[in-house]
Amino acid sequence: MNSMDRKLDDAARAAWLSYIAGKKQDEIAQIMGISRQSAQRLLSQAHAAGLIKVRIDHPIARCMGLAQDLQATFGLEACEVVPSLTTPSESGVAVAVATGDMIESWLMRDTPMVIGLGTGRTLRGAIEHLPHIDCAQHRIVSLTGNIAPDGSTAHYNVLFTITDKVSASTFPMPMPVISASTDERETLLGQKTVQTARDLAARTDVRFVGVGPMTDPSPLLMDGFISAEDQSRLVEKGAVGEVIGWVFDENGTLIDDRINDRVSSAVMEPSPPRPTIASAHGPDKLAAIRGALRGRLVNGLITDEETAIALTQAP
Repeated sequence: MNSMDRKLDDAARAAWLSYIAGKKQDEIAQIMGISRQSAQRLLSQAHAAGLIKVRIDHPIARCMGLAQDLQATFGLEACEVVPSLTTPSESGVAVAVATGDMIESWLMRDTPMVIGLGTGRTLRGAIEHLPHIDCAQHRIVSLTGNIAPDGSTAHYNVLFTITDKVSASTFPMPMPVISASTDERETLLGQKTVQTARDLAARTDVRFVGVGPMTDPSPLLMDGFISAEDQSRLVEKGAVGEVIGWVFDENGTLIDDRINDRVSSAVMEPSPPRPTIASAHGPDKLAAIRGALRGRLVNGLITDEETAIALTQAP
């Protein structure tokens, strides 16, 4: 076998590992005993040599069209729609993987950035999907408190999960998502370590957040941050969802309630000046997602096909 044939053979092997076996570039490099850069070059060679054939079927094409429709309807800067699978749970895995891929693309940038992370089940799945990445040039900050009501680590907080995946410095927010009282919130916010994280959160270059519904029981209730009485009162006031703990109505307007007075998370502002990308899907979250989009609390969305179709239709 001459050197050209050997190069094509290696390129085909790398392409097979990537597109058939579903391996990431660092895994391909490890399997083939080469550097990540060499794996990237082999995949480029495979493309250039015509070894990789891409076919776009109807479901994917429809997803692309739905993403464009959502961008036009809600004025989004970024939108990705993945095909829906058999169950909402399986679709959730697909949304998490797509979210992980987008987070990875930001982590792979050479320019130093501050990346903000919210919390939730989908985001945690996205972080678990990440490979190990050397990205010491970046800083990653939590947008929410990292402490559960009982003083333990908040279960679906993702900052401590990503710490095991990346070499970037990470900055937790050492306080509850929702403080026990407004006085407690003000006391905690005065602490230097908390203020450092909040100052960094105010300077994020991109944010990734989840969207929680206020259906019974809501994630805030299940995780112990609010009581059943709190939830009933919020729903009576028109609450449909929450993003990093901030509770809002169908138009994305924050609810006037003592719960929002006790939220310790980073400030949520309409029409954020930075990419603020929500990762969410499912019929139970539909009203919450639509409210966040209407109020322009987020300007990016990663979701699945069925949710996207519902969002493009009149409620």
